[in-house]
Amino acid sequence: MRTATIARDTRETRIRVTVNLDGTGAYTVSTGIGFLDHMIEQVSRHSLIDLTLDVKGDLHVDQHHTVEDSAIAFGEAVSKAMGERRGIVRYGHAYAPMDETLSRCALDISGRPHFVWKSGFSQPRLGEMDTELFSHWFGSFAQAAGITLHLETLYGENNHHIAESLFKALARALRSAIAIDPRVANAVPSTKGILAGGSLAEGDSESD
Repeated sequence: MRTATIARDTRETRIRVTVNLDGTGAYTVSTGIGFLDHMIEQVSRHSLIDLTLDVKGDLHVDQHHTVEDSAIAFGEAVSKAMGERRGIVRYGHAYAPMDETLSRCALDISGRPHFVWKSGFSQPRLGEMDTELFSHWFGSFAQAAGITLHLETLYGENNHHIAESLFKALARALRSAIAIDPRVANAVPSTKGILAGGSLAEGDSESD
């Protein structure tokens, strides 16, 4: 089992997160922001990553720290659970339709964090969630997990559908990328022999 637990304490948030990459999509999520809980639950369910996430944040200030730090802690846990990244497929992509909306995700567990965002919302809030923070959540997750992440809404009108299709697209792409390919179960999927977060195995060369 590829599992990890992260404890993250700052003056702004207190977070405990546990993941199991080889799970069934079971989750317990509490961030204090109902809509964010709903979205992170979608990631767990559709990626099959078991997730326990508990966040106590300074919501009396605003939502920014809670959103950002929840993504950072989740991303760090995923990165830690992957270990040396041996055997992973590494690349993943997915389209997620939701009624009139279609979103696309492509990602590379590269160790080189990068985030491309081509989406947007026509209203400032969904439930209690500030919509401007969705891109920040994804970008923070990509940075902490060490992935190259491209997210795009191809078309859509309903803001709830747009948000949910983006999170589901991430989940399905992540599910593919973290899967173990039994044909190369002990190999790092890079000609360099290493991905950030891992280490060179005996006999591997960083220049090959």
